[in-house]
Order: sequence, then structure tokens, then C-alpha cells
Amino acid sequence: MTGAGAGADAGVELREMRWWDIEGVLELERALFPEDAWSAALFWSELAHARGPGATRRYLVAEAPTGQGPVLVGYGGLAAVGGTGDIQTIGVLPSHRGTGLGARLLRALLDAAAERACHEVLLEVRVDNAPAQRLYERFGFTAVGVRRGYYQPGDVDALVMRLELSDTTPSLSEGTRSHG
Repeated sequence: MTGAGAGADAGVELREMRWWDIEGVLELERALFPEDAWSAALFWSELAHARGPGATRRYLVAEAPTGQGPVLVGYGGLAAVGGTGDIQTIGVLPSHRGTGLGARLLRALLDAAAERACHEVLLEVRVDNAPAQRLYERFGFTAVGVRRGYYQPGDVDALVMRLELSDTTPSLSEGTRSHG
């Protein structure tokens, strides 16, 4: 991590999302994306494809320590099918933005894409979310298109971004992503 506030997420740990995290993630989802929040059923469906042989999903949560135990402060998810990864979602509480947590989540999801032999990773990001776009650009994503009216209530476009992964790409976890 580099930049202002880079050490501010000290103690925040990333781990695999499990079924018992769904309620906490839903609270974050409703706070971060009130107009197009995912449902519990959608998270259950995604997690059903996250474990075991042939798993096509990787979902993570970020936990921060508190006096009352760890609390969820972020999450992210990847779908990986047929050599293409798709960052499904990344969400970070406002209190943890600018700390490098979004980059840590994105890096972990890109590592998961590489582990699943993806040659490219795609994502959608709101056209009005400049901080997220800058994060993705730092990782090498480039804009490849626009999806009109993608975000609810249908009046915000999505910028489609793509990152090409190659066999020569160094491990993303060694250094150099909202709803995606």
C-alpha cells in the first residue's frame, strides 16, 4: 500500500466470505448501494459456487477489529468462467476508503482470477465513480465500453473496463476495485 492513509487499515483482515457473513454483508450492501443492493438470495447463489471442485466464484470479506469483536468493513467478489474473470462487486465503508482496503480486495480478487487461469478480467463501474475508476486504472484496467442505464434506477451508465492477464504478469499480491 502506498499513499495517504495507507496504514489506516492496519488490523483489517481479508478472509473467505461464508454463509454466516451474508447478513452483515447485506447491511453493508444496503448502506453502500441503496438503489441497487443485492438480495440475500443472490449472495447465497454466488456462495453456492465458491467452494469445492470446479468452484467459479471467490468472495471475500474485510474485518476490522473492535472492542466488541471484528466488524465487516468491506467485501468483494469474483466470477471466473472459461478463462474470463468478472469482478462482481467491491464495497468498502466510507470510514475505510482511502486506506488501501479497496486495492487489497481488488488485488486478492485478481490473484484468484490468475489462480483460475483467467486471461482477462472485466468489471463494470459507475461512470460517476471517479475514485473507483482511478483504482482500476492503477491496476492496469482500461475502458472498453459503456452500458447505458446499467445501474438502478436505470439512469446511471456503467463503464466497462478490462485487464489482460498474462503468464508473464508478476504476482499481483506483490504489488502493482464498489459495485465493480
